[in-house]
Amino acid sequence: MPTMGRWVCLMALLVGCGEDQEPERARAFWDRIQTEDYRSWERAPGYPERSPSRAAHGDMVDIYVNDVVTQDLASPTRLDEWSDGAVIVKDGYEDGELCFVAAMSKEDGEWFWVEYDGEGDTLYSGQPNLCTGCHSLGDDSVRAFFLP
Repeated sequence: MPTMGRWVCLMALLVGCGEDQEPERARAFWDRIQTEDYRSWERAPGYPERSPSRAAHGDMVDIYVNDVVTQDLASPTRLDEWSDGAVIVKDGYEDGELCFVAAMSKEDGEWFWVEYDGEGDTLYSGQPNLCTGCHSLGDDSVRAFFLP
């Protein structure tokens, strides 16, 4: 019988059907973050290690930020938005099992969202309502931490 984590992963897959708006771009983004070894990046503020989550990306998460986000976080003045080139990747776990890799990339002033299953297959990509609806509540669409 599947564990609760497997059920959550299955439900996310079913909910995401039809929301893979940019599959080629999502595949290229997956290849990019793998090549850049995103798990070697800085951890997001407030997430120095795997942490509990109440969000849609799992019951525990690891959040990584690229050097553009790190530079923005070090800004001596308040920013209105994250810089182009910013990338944030969140590994989402259910019952200790990697179920999701959610990633966002700021390009030409717009966020590109992708959520992959634990194997790297795209569940959603582009600007799906599932992502934009929830993230619209964030600080320039980032909900886990804030602009400096």
